[in-house]
Amino acid sequence: MCNFASKYIKTLAFMQAQDLFTNELLAQAMDYSGYMQLTEQLVAEGRTSGPNQSAPYVHYTKLNQQRMKRLNKTVEVPAALQKLLQAKVKNWKWITITEPWCGDAAQCVPVIEKLALAGGGIETLYILRDEHPTVMDAYLTNGGRSIPKLICLDEKGAEVFTWGPRPDVIQEVMNRLKAEGVTEISEIVEAIQKAYNDDKQNGIYQEFEALLQALN
Repeated sequence: MCNFASKYIKTLAFMQAQDLFTNELLAQAMDYSGYMQLTEQLVAEGRTSGPNQSAPYVHYTKLNQQRMKRLNKTVEVPAALQKLLQAKVKNWKWITITEPWCGDAAQCVPVIEKLALAGGGIETLYILRDEHPTVMDAYLTNGGRSIPKLICLDEKGAEVFTWGPRPDVIQEVMNRLKAEGVTEISEIVEAIQKAYNDDKQNGIYQEFEALLQALN
């Protein structure tokens, strides 16, 4: 198993996953269409999700809506990855923890949805981080509530793998900015946005390929 995949294939105990992803929670989750509709509604009302209703968060939500709409039209999963997905998928549920104000989510969630569609046999569900703290706290990244976070469950409700909150190629940019002492939010957002544009989803594709190849 490659080093990358081993980071994400660390399953919760079966009963623990069942305790988190109850029928009640799954009934509250949104499909992708519902998540897009929520984002559009928030933008139309001049607000965002969660407790932070500051002007920057509202602005990011509007930008993210535009980014998701663009990615919905332009993302095309490579043929080799489509084939691998179709070979590995076994009636999975992909539950993604997200928020409309999150820039990484705007870049990754549409790709996650396209990957699921390419694989077939995958039900995608989306839940909001700030409405489900217990679930979020089971999937922290270095102690933080970083999103998006994808959890793949099999048909019995056991965890298969997780992914998120961003591709390593984007995390490397974030690490460099921190090392350089960059703290201005607008500068960080701009640099991360440029990195996503330059990467053209290849980081996500490569990481999902590694995850899938590592599965039995």
